[in-house]
Order: sequence, then structure tokens, then C-alpha cells
Amino acid sequence: MTSTAQPAQDGRELSALVDRLASVPGREERLVHVETLPSRPAVTAPWPAWADPSVVAAFRARGVAAPWQHQAAAADAAHAGTHVVLATGTASGKSLAYQLPALSAVLAGRGRRGQRGATVLYLAPTKALAQDQLAGLQGLGVDVRATTHDGDSGRDQRDWARDHAEYVLTNPDMLHRSLLPGHQRWAQFLGSLQYVVVDECHHYRGVFGAHVAHVLRRLRRICAAYGAHPTFVLASATVADPEVAAGRLTGLDVLAVTGDGSPRGRVSLAMWEPPFTSHAGENGAPVRRAASSETADLLADLVAEDVRTLAFVRSRRGAEQVAMTAAGLLAEVHPSLPGRVASYRGGYLPEERRALEEALRRGEVTGMAATNALELGIDISGLDAVLMAGFPGTRAALWQQVGRAGRGAQDALGVLVARDDPLDTYLVHHPETLLGRPVEATVFDPGNPYVLGPHLCAAAQEIPLTPEDLPLFGPTAEGVVGQLTAAGLLRKRPRGWFWTDRRRAADLADIRSSGGRPVQLVEAGTGRVVGTVDASSAHGAAHPGAVYVHRGETYLVESLDLEEHVAVIDRRDVDHSTSAREVTEISIVAEREARRWGECRLAFGEVDVSHQVVSFLKRRQPGGEVMSEEPLDLPVRTLRTTAVWWTVPDDVLEEAGLLRQDLPGAAHAAEHCSIGLLPLFATCDRWDIGGVSTALHPDTGMLTVFVHDGHPGGAGFAERGFAAAREWLTATRDTIASCACADGCPSCIQSPKCGNQNNPLDKAGAAALLDVLLDGG
Repeated sequence: MTSTAQPAQDGRELSALVDRLASVPGREERLVHVETLPSRPAVTAPWPAWADPSVVAAFRARGVAAPWQHQAAAADAAHAGTHVVLATGTASGKSLAYQLPALSAVLAGRGRRGQRGATVLYLAPTKALAQDQLAGLQGLGVDVRATTHDGDSGRDQRDWARDHAEYVLTNPDMLHRSLLPGHQRWAQFLGSLQYVVVDECHHYRGVFGAHVAHVLRRLRRICAAYGAHPTFVLASATVADPEVAAGRLTGLDVLAVTGDGSPRGRVSLAMWEPPFTSHAGENGAPVRRAASSETADLLADLVAEDVRTLAFVRSRRGAEQVAMTAAGLLAEVHPSLPGRVASYRGGYLPEERRALEEALRRGEVTGMAATNALELGIDISGLDAVLMAGFPGTRAALWQQVGRAGRGAQDALGVLVARDDPLDTYLVHHPETLLGRPVEATVFDPGNPYVLGPHLCAAAQEIPLTPEDLPLFGPTAEGVVGQLTAAGLLRKRPRGWFWTDRRRAADLADIRSSGGRPVQLVEAGTGRVVGTVDASSAHGAAHPGAVYVHRGETYLVESLDLEEHVAVIDRRDVDHSTSAREVTEISIVAEREARRWGECRLAFGEVDVSHQVVSFLKRRQPGGEVMSEEPLDLPVRTLRTTAVWWTVPDDVLEEAGLLRQDLPGAAHAAEHCSIGLLPLFATCDRWDIGGVSTALHPDTGMLTVFVHDGHPGGAGFAERGFAAAREWLTATRDTIASCACADGCPSCIQSPKCGNQNNPLDKAGAAALLDVLLDGG
């Protein structure tokens, strides 16, 4: 690493830093693109006449002379009773937009003796964000009774919240498991509910989003029973069609406010691609240098220049490693520099996190490697630069992370360091995707019967279901109620459907799980539960002989009991890792939609996917070479889910010059890359979806490539793929064609989750096959 020894100054040309970072010998061609967004002036509006003077005075005392235009527009809409979603960038002051009408309503609703007359319910995806919001509210100094209600709340605090609080901050989990099942005790609070704030609502996607959508419908139903019809105010980072996502989440018509009136300094966003290394990966493919290693180098260089920098790393272990590596590099420059780097992640004690946040604010720590625990809610100002070790998963998350630097009118630098992954490869070579109008949609399917059923049971236990209630839960609710009644979970009576089981119906749904009881990893000898794996992952991750890594320590799985959902593990130091080999088959159950692309065809519908883990590979570490393949005898698992698929007839393939012997590798490679690119258009991770490809599928009679949701009933990802198929598959083709490798690598057609060890794969054939498909469309 190098140091130019130039101290940081206010007004520093941060964009020039990129040139210096890229000009270090040996870093040629790593800087792919730099885009500088111009500064933006503030656009303000007058304080609304309806706002309580004491609330306005409190904001003025905090330095808010006047609200920004988008804050006033959203606050006015909410005050008028219009459901609204505010979708603007990081640090654009979304909190003021809902706090102004909410706090004003609480104060206006009080009785002469201060009795509670109007209440507010605030929902955050994490406990930490709710706690930070509470600290912000208390810092305003407005006389409003506010508290959190979460898993850390004691009985006295919960009783006080229920009986006296006017502004309760919680999360969807507590709403699902505590407030709604115990709604009789919360009757006064819920009967006075005027506002429901759903913060960071773009986090509610996939199966989790579908669960939260039904939790909110149950909330609306119970409030209506007590005579309340609260106004929903949602806050989101910028995503495609926020009013559609907000409407699907709440079941209401929602107004979107998207124009951002907050000031912004210049933002330089650099696209950085690590080079290929001399190390050969699977099947001899070239492998790029790890994004975390590249990020550690850049973090050390920026700290040496006294540039206050935050590096986002995807894993806890990765954040620790980046900080340690950067500190080691800085020790070579000056013995005082390693102490200016620290790591920050979930799992630290609250006092440790607060101390680190304060050290960063004061400048005692110049560089910090963090997980996305620092992405939400925590206000750290005064940073100059943000490094991202890999695309954080969504465009919204990327801008949220970049927004941690340059808050207010400061200039900011963001550097996206690409991982060895198709999506990252595409983005660094197509930066317009991150800079233009959002293409990714927050997708989830509230109609999924595997999600809907448990919530209908919970709703029936809360208040018996009536036919008039069913439209609230969507068009499939009537059919699902019939199935629940036939199964004996609900009983039909003249006044509606009643819950008949002795269990708590709310316990049927784990809203953060895709279903299935997790497998506990129990240490042999001590009986200690070391960790858990999802039921869907157990066959591949907890089979006998699997190596399990926990907090840097390795364990060997001795046995797996699928009936008891327990795997016994033993602490061992081993010289290898393991990866499961899986055989997958897919059959079409029902086609919901289809369209022709010339002679080719694109379809969406229900499928049955069968998986069987048949063996596992032992790979020597750190080299990765295969030591042996060990057979396994595990049962077949079948998943009913949704998929998007496309077919190409034989005569079209022949006309394009694609040879029959090359088709399996071409289809397989196209499948892999399309799975890697779908998260650009649907807010999912590649691990949320799967695929199957075949040169001749028995249900279609021709070459077919499937991409399916990995959750029972589907999560909306495949449906989004069908809707955005042309853009999605064009991006897939571009990624394959533009990758610098010769025959395929992890940046284009190889997949880390392939059950066939990435064989066969044909890079040139995949590009030709996608050309045939896209030309037909």
C-alpha cells in the first residue's frame, strides 16, 4: 500500500482520490468507471399551519428552520388522512415527515387532564432501528409518552406501554406475536390509533414481506373492530414503483412522494473490479481476487490519507478480517495508524456499539469495517468515503450505504468493489443501472397459501372470521379458508369461522422463515446448541460428514435426524471444506401466464421441484482442490412453488447452428447466469431462487430453462422475472458476452450453489442460445 501523506481538508476533491487509488502500481485496469453526480440545493416549504407549535419549535431547536418540500408534502397528505409512502434517498429527513403529523395528533387528542386520546404505532424491521428512533424522539423534547415494545422489554415496561404510551415503537414480530393475539388488553391503544408508521418498508420482501402484509391486514381488521381506521405512512429508500409495493403491503391505495428536496453535495461513485489471480478455481476456471481483500487495501490507503471511511462487508467474519488486514498494512506506514481502524458488526454489546459510533463521530477512528448493522438508522455524520465489498443486494441498499458519507451538503465518495459474481460483473460494466430509474421491484406474494393460511387462523382466533372479512386478505382467502375448515383447523358457525385448536394460532407462522422447523446443531458431549440451519438447507449443510463453521471454529457433522430436526456435531480441526452434490428435477403443475417470442415461448406458473442430495465433495483448504466424493443416502424433498421458464424448439436451434451435443452446457450456463442476474430486477438473493435446465424436458418436448422460487408457494421472484423477462435476459446475455474470461468463470456462468459442480457449462453456447431467444422476442 502507499501513502501520499496529504491531510484531509474540508472541501477536499474526493473524486481525485479515486485516481490516486487507481494509479498505485499493480492496480492497472481495476477502476472501470467513475460517475460524479452534481450537488443539489435544498428546496424548502413553509411549516404547515395545522402543525402543533410546540412540535415545530422542537424541530427548529434542532436546527430545522423549515421542512424540505418532500417532508411537507408527505406530512400534509398524512394529516389529511391519505395513506402515503415517502420514497426518497438516505439522509433526506423521512422521520420528520411522519413525526410532524403524528406528534401533532397526539398532542391535539389529549383530554384536559392529559388523558391519551390519539396513539401512534411505529414499526421497524429491527429492534436497533426502533431504539434509535426512540432516542431521536426523546431528543426532540416534545411532551409525548413514547416507549419501545420488543423482546427486550420487561413486564413493567410492557404494561406501561399498553396502558399509558401514546407513541409505541415496535417491530412486525411483536405485532404478530404479542399485540394482535392480546388485542383485548390493547383495546384502548388500538381504538385510538391514528397513525401507523412502517419505516424502511423496502425491507419487507419475499416471504417475509408476504407475512408482514397479512400482519398489517390483521391490524387493520382489529382496529376497525374498535372503531379506528389509522392512516398508514410508509418510508422507503428509492425503489421501482413504491406506491405499488406499499399498496400490496398494506392492502390500501397509497400516494407516493418521490421528489427529494434535501440538499446533497457531489457524489462520486467508482466501479472497481478486482483482477484475475493466478489461482485456478473449479474446472480450471480463472478466479478474481476477493472483494474483501481489495477493500482492505483501499481502506488502508484512505485511512493513511486521513479520509474518514466506512467499509461495508457482507459477513461478520469478513468485517473483522478487513479491519485486521487494513490495520496490518497501516502498521507498515506508521505505528500510530493501526489504532485508527476498527470493526463494527451485529453481536457486539450495545455499549460496545455506542462507543464505536462515538469514536467514529469524533474522528478517533478514521476507518471502520462494518456489516449492514450500520446501514439502518444510526446517524453517523462527517464521513468522507464509503467502500462496499460487493453489491449489497439492492439498489436501495447501495445508495443507503453510499449515503452514510457526505451527509448534508458535504461531498462524498462511494466505491463499489465487485465480487466474483455475475450481478457485480454486470453492474460495474453497466453503471447506468445504478444511476438511472430503479429497475428492481420489492416483490412478494400475499396470496401464497402457505403464508396466508396461518394468518387466517391467527385472525380467526383474534376475532372470528366472517365472509365480509375475506376480501381484506385477497382473492384466494375464501379457497384457503375452505381448506383450513376441511383440515379441522377452523370450524364454520353461523357467525363465521372459529379457531378450534388449543395452540396459539399466531405460533403457526414464523414470519422471518420460509417454513419448516429449523434443524438444531447440537455439540456432542455437551449437548450445547451451537447454531441452527433452515429445514430447506439441512440436507446440503448438515448431512453426516459436512464441515460446519461457526465463529471461525470448524465442526464435523456426525449424524442428522430429520424427524427430530437435530444434527449432532463434534468440534474438529480439519483440512477441508465440504459441498453437497444435488440432483434436481422439475415438473410443470399449472401454467398461469405465457407469451410467445417468435418461435420461442416464455411462461410462468406452478411447478413441483424435487431435490435429492446424493453425495458431497471434500475440498482441501485453502487450495480448493477436490480430495474425494462421498456418497449419501438422503430422501427426496419435493417443493410446490412458482417458476418462470422458456423454451426453444429444435428447428430454431438447428437454424442457429447450435449443435445438439452443446445444448446441455449452453442451457446450464444460461440458467446459472440468469439466476445471478434476477436480483437486479426482483429484490432477492441468488440463494432465494433455483433453476433447472434440460435439452429436452418431458413436459414441453423441447429445450427448457426454469428459474424457480426457493420457497413453498412462491415468493414473487419468478413472477417478477416473467414480467421483466426482456430486460432480465438481455442483462444475462450481456454479462456472459462481456466477461473477460475465455470459457466461463464465477463472474459469469459458474455458480457457487451448483449441485453438478458446474459441469457441463458452455459460455459461447449460452450467449448464442440467449441471442436466439431474444431475437424471437
